[in-house]
Amino acid sequence: MHDPRVEKLADMLVNYSIGIKPGDKAFIEGNHHANPLLAEIYKKVLQAGGYPYLDISMAGWEEIFYKYASDDQINYLHEPIKVLYETYDANFYIQSDANTSYLSNVDPSRIVLHKQARHKIRSRFFERAARGEMRWVYTLYPTEGHAQNAEMSFDEYSDFVFKACMPDLDDPIGYWKKVSTYQQKLINWLKGKKNVHVTGPDTELSLSIEGRPFTNCDCHLNVPDGEIFCGPVENSINGHVRFSYPAIFQGHEVTEVRLWFEDGKVVKATAGKNEEFLLTTLDTDNGSRHVGEFAIGTNEGITKFTGEILYDEKIGGSFHMALGDSYPESGGLNKSAIHWDMICDLRNGGEITVDGITLHKNGKFVLKF
Repeated sequence: MHDPRVEKLADMLVNYSIGIKPGDKAFIEGNHHANPLLAEIYKKVLQAGGYPYLDISMAGWEEIFYKYASDDQINYLHEPIKVLYETYDANFYIQSDANTSYLSNVDPSRIVLHKQARHKIRSRFFERAARGEMRWVYTLYPTEGHAQNAEMSFDEYSDFVFKACMPDLDDPIGYWKKVSTYQQKLINWLKGKKNVHVTGPDTELSLSIEGRPFTNCDCHLNVPDGEIFCGPVENSINGHVRFSYPAIFQGHEVTEVRLWFEDGKVVKATAGKNEEFLLTTLDTDNGSRHVGEFAIGTNEGITKFTGEILYDEKIGGSFHMALGDSYPESGGLNKSAIHWDMICDLRNGGEITVDGITLHKNGKFVLKF
């Protein structure tokens, strides 16, 4: 059955999030579960005068890959991938998994090896994005698997997804422009500030943002959106944090994650479930025990954990940190093959102060603009 929300979402992705121009070369990635959205994006890119290239993967390919590939095959990077990442103007990546736990029994070291093999081309991608040579957007198309993780029916989850992406269905682009304006006021206030102190349940962290610009996440890169983030000064983080929700990475759910930092590095880490996976991933490379991102979630329409980081990291009243790679535009210098977001809820007694001034308390911004 045709869902008019799919066409509206595709229009927003093509004409607002990326802003396809005549002559743009765009590659569109996803699997067959997202066919309705992929088809609409393909059509909208053509209508905007772009040159779309579809890369639709088959179901189960990653399971086959990790089961049968040798280390040499895991390390191999195909030439067409290099061409797409190094020469195309735009990338649409649509996540849509029927089973979100399909990699949970894969040896973590093989996943780490594949991440390491793709690190160079991934870094090249984000360097081009930081210079404005590559525009990209990432979103999710609902499936039964994602709905099950969120403990919703498929219809309920679909409504949640489209509502989070387009809170104002009549004018989704206008809505996100208003969000952009508000978040820019927060970023303007943060400019020139130095020291951040975060407290919450079993959490007390200090870090420096001196010289590190915040980015306004207003539905140009992630859809839905709603956060501001920066790359904190690499050796500045000290203290401890207990993340409120499971940290999900490569199909593995790690619960009750606690991290202790000294001079920017994780010196101790524990978890209630899948601790071995946590520790293996932390030892991916020299940068994987350091933080590449510090962010505050601003989307008050996303209020509950769903098991999908695209939504969960935006929860209004939360902050998150990403272990590993920094985004170049964030000012961060950390390099790693991983980028693993972990979320802490501040709505019950949490506080963020900046240079001694309270910015955020009990999940709300307290400054008035």
